[in-house]
Amino acid sequence: QVQLEESGGGLVQAGGSLTLSCAVSGRTFSMGWFRQAPGKEREFVAAFRWADGIAYYADSVKGRFAISGDNAKNTVYLQMNSLKPEDTAMYYCAAGPRDYRLERTNAFDYWGQGTQVTVSS
Repeated sequence: QVQLEESGGGLVQAGGSLTLSCAVSGRTFSMGWFRQAPGKEREFVAAFRWADGIAYYADSVKGRFAISGDNAKNTVYLQMNSLKPEDTAMYYCAAGPRDYRLERTNAFDYWGQGTQVTVSS
């Protein structure tokens, strides 16, 4: 059983930065970050493949966010820069054995509890 634990959320002003961390108890092939704002569906943010380090991003965060992994620490990070109020959401870390269609929630089998990110204008 894979367990995930997110940290690093908080309140930040627009234009600021935050780094989210996700500690993984076991090894999986891919990792992802998704977010969900109140009243909206959970949406893809970024994904990362451990084997080759290839990363994928939603268009809305491309150029502002960066996903990376530390094999030694079994931890995945989401560096978020130039934050906007519309980035406000609960952010969820996900892990799974697949390497395709990582923009979809059903590509991942394991989910963290989420960490809140609030961006004030």
